[in-house]
Amino acid sequence: MPWGVASVIDKMKQIYKITYPTKKIYIGKDSVGSHRYFGSPAMDIINKDFENLPKEIRMDYSIRKEILWESATATEKELSEKEIEFIKLFRSNNPEIGYNRWPKFKSDKV
Repeated sequence: MPWGVASVIDKMKQIYKITYPTKKIYIGKDSVGSHRYFGSPAMDIINKDFENLPKEIRMDYSIRKEILWESATATEKELSEKEIEFIKLFRSNNPEIGYNRWPKFKSDKV
């Protein structure tokens, strides 16, 4: 494809899941379908978790990005609603499971 010509795939709105070597996840949204966008989780929290990993893992690791849902026609509002839906489904706003901090996690514990 010539430079400057965007394909339909490049315009896909996506919901994705990032899995870190800490075994925690982050759910995010992407309005343009960029293959190199990994969202904006709180890096200080991720860095703190990385400190607890063995050095050999900190020196050589992979981060996985999975596309969970995509649409060429969804509105930004629909995309945001889907993101919240998947955050709740995967419970990635639970600090023990993931790095999403919104919507605020409500523990089942009393």
